[in-house]
Amino acid sequence: MPIITCIDDLKALHRARTPRMFYDYAESGSYTEQTFRENTTDFARLKLRQKVAVDMSNRSTASEMVGLPVAMPVGLAPVGLTGMQHADGEILAARAAERFNVPFALSTMSICSIEDVAAHTTAPFMFQLYVMKDQEFLAGIIDRAKAANCSALVLTLDLQILGQRHKDLKNGLTAPPRLTLPVMMDLATKWRWGMGMLRTRRRQFGNIVGHAKGVGDTSSLMSWTAEQFDDRLDWDKIARIRDMWGGKLILKGIMDPEDARIAADFGADAIVVSNHGGRQLDGALSAIRMLPHIVEAVGDRVEIHMDSGIRSGQDVLKALALGAHATWIGRAFIHGLGAMGEAGVTAVLELIRKELDVSMALCGERKVTDVGRHNLLIPQGFETEYGA
Repeated sequence: MPIITCIDDLKALHRARTPRMFYDYAESGSYTEQTFRENTTDFARLKLRQKVAVDMSNRSTASEMVGLPVAMPVGLAPVGLTGMQHADGEILAARAAERFNVPFALSTMSICSIEDVAAHTTAPFMFQLYVMKDQEFLAGIIDRAKAANCSALVLTLDLQILGQRHKDLKNGLTAPPRLTLPVMMDLATKWRWGMGMLRTRRRQFGNIVGHAKGVGDTSSLMSWTAEQFDDRLDWDKIARIRDMWGGKLILKGIMDPEDARIAADFGADAIVVSNHGGRQLDGALSAIRMLPHIVEAVGDRVEIHMDSGIRSGQDVLKALALGAHATWIGRAFIHGLGAMGEAGVTAVLELIRKELDVSMALCGERKVTDVGRHNLLIPQGFETEYGA
């Protein structure tokens, strides 16, 4: 067993053990991938302020996210096709999150269904919704999330149309994969993945196939999905969804101060500063660069979360110091899942918590809830270079 010291160790195993099309699906952005790259490199521009001769005993990373107590302010973000990174991936990730006491959000585009995840967990999980034009499907999936006792609805706002990801097109991404010659040659080297897939019945989009009108298999799903993302989604429709749901609502994909103010006025329980991991609008600023502008715009009127680019506990610490109340990880936990299944997701959470704890202490803080801008050295121009 290799010694795992950081997320990159798991990333290397993920790449070696998972079919190329699914690894590339996770580890890619849209068009030139500029925003995808800067989501991570911009974290490196922020420096931590080291403190000495302070009491570092009795430390705690415990916090809250939308009123729920958590072991650390880090949730597992909704990621499509998670069950193609590893057999039963959503179930495994949800179980790891439950045991670690952090939130898990299930994607609309998951392989394991809402009902599957609910049947294999005891703690409520969150459900992420893509708004589709089919109103019967929309109402039905919200009702299914209610029946599963989901703790919050995470409404993703930045995917009304799909950003082009070159690698997915070149790989011919499908779930399950079409058995072309290049795919079969790749699968021949991924026997761990293949054995897991042979043992599970969960190989297609469980939330959609058999639930959406006219979608009985994967072939009909692809054409249905291409037509169904609601490009007319606006605040009136969001209000109707809020009323249909009736519970805690998180609005994900906020990258503009004006949108953040509208979301705060709207009464969202939380917003997520996110550019979809650089998978939608290439050329947009990184999420960490936009975070302070969102914080300035809404203050404490709404709980501010952040995702896109977090790969370590120090990244979490920097996001919290810039004003985020909590963070979400996507690719980081997917690397763990693809590498080692449920144990890999747990390893990711342990790595992040340990690095968050140690770095927090060396910055002179014992409680994660006390972290703030005083813990950072922010380079000149980081917040003002492009304005807001």
